[in-house]
Amino acid sequence: MNGTAGPLQDTGRPLGSVAVQTHELHERIAAFPRWHYRFEFEGGVSTPVVDPGKVNRHEQRRRYFFDALLQVTGGSLAGRRVLDLGCNAGWWSLQALQADADFVLGVDIRQESVDQANLVFAAKGVDPSRYGFQRGDVLADDLGGPFDVVLCLGLMEHLARPVELFERIAATGAALVVLDTALSGARSSFFEVAHLDEPDAYGELVLVPTRDAVLELAARYGYETVALARNMTDYAGLEDYRRLRRLAFICSRGPSLAALPREAASPLLARWTTMLDAVRRS
Repeated sequence: MNGTAGPLQDTGRPLGSVAVQTHELHERIAAFPRWHYRFEFEGGVSTPVVDPGKVNRHEQRRRYFFDALLQVTGGSLAGRRVLDLGCNAGWWSLQALQADADFVLGVDIRQESVDQANLVFAAKGVDPSRYGFQRGDVLADDLGGPFDVVLCLGLMEHLARPVELFERIAATGAALVVLDTALSGARSSFFEVAHLDEPDAYGELVLVPTRDAVLELAARYGYETVALARNMTDYAGLEDYRRLRRLAFICSRGPSLAALPREAASPLLARWTTMLDAVRRS
């Protein structure tokens, strides 16, 4: 495996391989209007997070689905190339490298996110041959590859073309996909039309999946999928998970998922689905 970043054009400001000095790191961090993730650096420097609940949210999510990924891979991502879709400032890309991934490519449609990620990784002194961050449209640009693992975290609910998204994920050759998404409260296998409160570069109109829609979509592309049982120890900042309006899924074309805990479907949903299937067969 090599450190090729793929064909997308990297438009982020190059920072080099030497860690950014503490005296300028404060200024570089403060130049960004908003940070979604908290990163901590030597010298007591950290990125400001407007909502303190986000810190607990991201740590609980790490325990929830990233630890589940490592359970499937034997505790390490060594020997694997990882694609991080909608990478934001690279928090999950960093988790992958800390789990010994050979190489991580992060793709985000926002240049600000690419610039933040490049700053973070330079400040942490990460070997540039092990990562790349690219500005790109995950539905239009060549994602490169092949990859062994795809992280699709908080992205699907921002798109109006979820089927195309999964088709492109499958085309990377990844044997494992970690998908974390908002869920529709509708029953059975549906995509709910919704409008984003804050439209982004992908637009305002989106399709939010139900749990069953995710399972069926993944199966369409040859993936066995587990809806991960929630294991949060603190639901501060995680109300969407508590209400089952968001779940994470591990999808596999090869590695066994048998040991992963599965989130049980509600009895009401199971009864409704059974009735709907009976109507369809009549």
